[in-house]
Amino acid sequence: MKNTPCISRRQFLKRSTATASLVAFPSIVPARVLGAEAPSNKITMAIIGTGNQGTNDMMGFLQDRRVRVVAVCDLNREGPGYWGGGIAGRDPARLRVNNHYQDNSCTAYEDYRDVLARQDIDAVEIAVPDHWHAPLAVDAARAGKDIYGQKPLSLTIRDGRLMSDAVKRYGIIWQTGSQQRSDWNFRRVCELVLNGRIGKLHTVRCGLPGGIPDYGRTAAHTETTPVPDGFNYDMWLGPAPWAPYCPARCGVNFRWVSDYSGGQITDWGGHHPDIAQWGMGTEYTGPIEVKNAHGTFADHPVYNTATQYHFECLYKNGVTLIVSNTERGGVTFQGSDGWVWANRGSHQASSDAIRNSVIEPNEIHLYKSENHFRNFIDCVISRQETVAPVEVAHRSITIAHLGNIALSTGRTLKWDPDTETFPEDVDANRLLSRSARSPWCY
Repeated sequence: MKNTPCISRRQFLKRSTATASLVAFPSIVPARVLGAEAPSNKITMAIIGTGNQGTNDMMGFLQDRRVRVVAVCDLNREGPGYWGGGIAGRDPARLRVNNHYQDNSCTAYEDYRDVLARQDIDAVEIAVPDHWHAPLAVDAARAGKDIYGQKPLSLTIRDGRLMSDAVKRYGIIWQTGSQQRSDWNFRRVCELVLNGRIGKLHTVRCGLPGGIPDYGRTAAHTETTPVPDGFNYDMWLGPAPWAPYCPARCGVNFRWVSDYSGGQITDWGGHHPDIAQWGMGTEYTGPIEVKNAHGTFADHPVYNTATQYHFECLYKNGVTLIVSNTERGGVTFQGSDGWVWANRGSHQASSDAIRNSVIEPNEIHLYKSENHFRNFIDCVISRQETVAPVEVAHRSITIAHLGNIALSTGRTLKWDPDTETFPEDVDANRLLSRSARSPWCY
């Protein structure tokens, strides 16, 4: 952030909404909606968060000739702590973009609000730590930007509801980075289940990873040290509680700190439970009970998320969803007449008859996407819904949040997916949201 007084989020939103008075639509309308496209006739994008996933996704968008990446944004100018101890930040990202286009047109920003203030930007990717997803997404939606938002969707269930409501209110195209929905193998097994090939579905098993891998090679660096030059650590903490800086806390390993993420349960909860919901046909609802939750937590000076875990979700239709790090990796659907399983790049079935079954034209065919990035841009242009819309992502990651809450309370929880509350459970309901550090209240 610049060396100037920090304006609050509400002040920023008030300033942005003062620029337009369109009823029930974004306060800043992308040029393409008004029929006055940018001179390049391309979808202009900004990447907010240029660490691991943001930089990887940026390279994917650079391959689409309909897109022009015009800005990158990160609170870290350049530094280590990313995959394999690698270097990332806004300066390396800008260099990659400019090298791709062979010019110097890409602008690097420290403060995302400067990006959202640019009316020539049509869409943004949000690839920041989980605790920043909700405030940034709501601001971007309010600013009229279409959004590719990385998973896990939210830090809390309340955050996810705020995000989904904002996207709907402002008419934003949203794609969640749950790219397994663009994998043929997952779509295939879900269609087999929905079309009755395994008989009556009774159990779904999601095998997620356990542990706290030291992706950034910083886990041992837990001592308090000066904040590196070029890293706006105070804003990185944002709405999360204040904590002294140490290398272990930031970079890719942030996901093992409960103030910023939910550990492996949420890191993978945006993937396999999402496919489970797709195949169960429960994309817009959720379980009614969470039970048999147990696990162990990290024994580390900074990391405190679950390393081993198991919980079960019961649905109104009688199906049980099991989420555990001891289950077979991927998603297994079990029915009265057989089973199907899928993981990234492959799928299996209990019989060749099931595996080779043809889905007829008059049967259920799920949304077909073969490239997650292209699907987003297709929908930005067409204004149609993406393969991974925000409400679906909210319902999927809610399963992971429910699991973490059940682990925290240590008891069976009744859940109302319509009101998104724990009926008559005051203590559990307190865990639906988090307080936010000033001035980042939202």
